[in-house]
Amino acid sequence: MKQILKKIAGLAVAVPMAVGLMLSGAHAATLKIALAETPSDELAAFFVALDRAKANGLDYEWTAFSDEELAIQAVLSGQMNIGFGTPYSAMQRSKAPIRIIFQLSKLKFFPVTSKKYSDLKDLDGQPILLHSRGGGTDSIANVIEDKIGIKFGDRSYVPGSSNRVVALVSGQTDATIIDLSNKNKVVKQFPDKFNVLPMFEVDSSDEALFANLDWIKENEEQVNILVKALVGVWQDMQKDPTIISKETNPDGPIGQLPKELLAELDGFYTDAVAGGLYDPNGGGRKAAQADMEWYSKAGQLDGDPSTLNIEDFWYLAPLDAAMKK
Repeated sequence: MKQILKKIAGLAVAVPMAVGLMLSGAHAATLKIALAETPSDELAAFFVALDRAKANGLDYEWTAFSDEELAIQAVLSGQMNIGFGTPYSAMQRSKAPIRIIFQLSKLKFFPVTSKKYSDLKDLDGQPILLHSRGGGTDSIANVIEDKIGIKFGDRSYVPGSSNRVVALVSGQTDATIIDLSNKNKVVKQFPDKFNVLPMFEVDSSDEALFANLDWIKENEEQVNILVKALVGVWQDMQKDPTIISKETNPDGPIGQLPKELLAELDGFYTDAVAGGLYDPNGGGRKAAQADMEWYSKAGQLDGDPSTLNIEDFWYLAPLDAAMKK
């Protein structure tokens, strides 16, 4: 437990965990990927896709930042090429033509609390622990406030649902928002200690891949290799969620996770696929439209969602090309 809590504290700054995977032969410049958290079971499918992309000639390296905001800034500054997150507010504010190219996961999150609370209305004025400022759980909190008519107290941020579970179990917080898999674990391990509060349905993006449009067009081959690999993995795991554990490289970053986490990969992805966490078609226009509506209500997009042009936020050519093959 102490080691896990130390890990939480260590996430207060960016984690310079860049791993270069160099390939022989003449290729475009190395694709630099900005992760919004350190490698975890939640990223196993993405790393399987990276391994497939590497086999097809993609040269890349990744760096894990401590939260989504830092990953977004790394792409905006040109330090990194592709980032994790849903940077809708940054896309409207920034002069850089940032575009989403693939929906990694949907916002399937759940408010989980101590027994002090039994309804979302009980959280009025109460502190809450979220993933990152401006990220998916932050937007969920905003929409809860809007829909339920409450106002949360202080918001604190700890990346990673599993880390927020540790904070909940240790009594460091009484309320948080966590993903489907960790919600199921809490219910199974602590059936009488915590409440899962009733939550409305959400289908918009939690995590997505985004990049500068100019860079995307200049590096079309790299982007197409990556998106094609992602589509393949996302479609394969709909048919067989155990494909992720089967293809996880034991010598890679996911393979180095604790054995107890690796042993739960099949259960994690089986639950996630059954719960609708992943769109086998990478989100596309359906996700883009859902995002316009959600992030407008969340306060991260200005304007009537019906008047927003999805092409100002998504670049669909790589996904369209991958879906044709």
